[in-house]
Amino acid sequence: MISSSDGVAGAELAGQMDALGRAAVQAARLLARASSASKDAALLGAAAAVRAQRDDILAANALDLRQAGERGLSAALLDRLALDDKRVEAMARGIEEIAALADPVGTVMASWERPNGLRIARVRVPLGVIGIIYESRPNVTADAGALCLKSGNAVILRGGSESSHSSRAIHACLVSGLREAGLPEAAIQRVPTTDRAAVGLLLSGMTQYIDVLVPRGGRSLVERVQREARVPVIGHLEGNCHVYVDRDADADMAREVVLNAKMRRTGICGAAETVLFDRDCPAAAGVVAALLEAGCEVRGDEAVQALDARVVAANEQDWMTEYLAPIIAARVVDTVEGAMAHIERYGSGHTESIVTGNPQTAERFLAGVDSAIVLHNASTQFADGGEFGMGAEIGISTDKFHARGPVGVEQLTSYKYVVHGSGQLRP
Repeated sequence: MISSSDGVAGAELAGQMDALGRAAVQAARLLARASSASKDAALLGAAAAVRAQRDDILAANALDLRQAGERGLSAALLDRLALDDKRVEAMARGIEEIAALADPVGTVMASWERPNGLRIARVRVPLGVIGIIYESRPNVTADAGALCLKSGNAVILRGGSESSHSSRAIHACLVSGLREAGLPEAAIQRVPTTDRAAVGLLLSGMTQYIDVLVPRGGRSLVERVQREARVPVIGHLEGNCHVYVDRDADADMAREVVLNAKMRRTGICGAAETVLFDRDCPAAAGVVAALLEAGCEVRGDEAVQALDARVVAANEQDWMTEYLAPIIAARVVDTVEGAMAHIERYGSGHTESIVTGNPQTAERFLAGVDSAIVLHNASTQFADGGEFGMGAEIGISTDKFHARGPVGVEQLTSYKYVVHGSGQLRP
């Protein structure tokens, strides 16, 4: 593997990246015309290879984890990086679920006929070549590669240095599936260097090859991509997610939903970072106690501190922090309107949930909160493409153009207009 320590010269790296781009464009042209059967065969072959190479993947991951530990990565990042038998199997199953999805390419989204006899159809087409830059999670290699293949796109993957060994092992499985199905191996390419200069080339030096970029990682990565990219970007800065517990919430449901939203996995973008309570909510004290007893630090305003002496004082920064750790901010608000005002001021537009038995209040929240995902009586940790039936996702987009929410196969397509005539001329 080529890494920054190998001293790859700028010209040599630029040449490597240029070669990746050229190969990706050629592969994208072939994929755009590839049959659903051939793409599915490649995906099923990749899933089989992941299972067959499980020991190699886990050995590579153990090396990544050891090096990450030596570098002092946080517990949240180590959790994102770690693989085990269950996660490897989930990776293989996720690829199979993507294969089972309907092929979006060629789908007629709408069609109509004009008075002059022209027949017009809006048809789904691939985006082309997608560049994906991500950190920590090696499973993104499998998810992103599989989603791009299913949607007819070529992809160039640039994973973080902390997951380089794991990603290389997983990428080999994807290439094996492509080879078996007779599809171009360049359909799923991986940047073969951890040199950070490669990211700069993806952002601004390959505009003739890359059609869209997708960053998946921490705030600093996404901010850099959005600042420096010279092609369209699909991404989100962070997941500052909220659960609002209404006065009409069932106490047991509120406790379980908030616990799951915060503590199931604290290091994912769908984890709740703030819980809001209606001022007249009888379930508040029980929810706070349950969080504390589960090992979660609660940082609350004065009203929440009055519920339990173990609550520590929150400050202004807590309301806008994505902890990705067993810490949650807690605040008392006046009715659902107060909850929506807090979310509008501090939220990141990712995922918000309301727990209530009042359908009118629920509808007010669902209609009034402008986030990519809004839920009623359900954990924010359902903010996941797999849970939405998409097989997997590249990420959760908080953008409002093109793609919003989980980015699956349909969100990785665009469309074109196909017009049939019989010799019509415009007067």
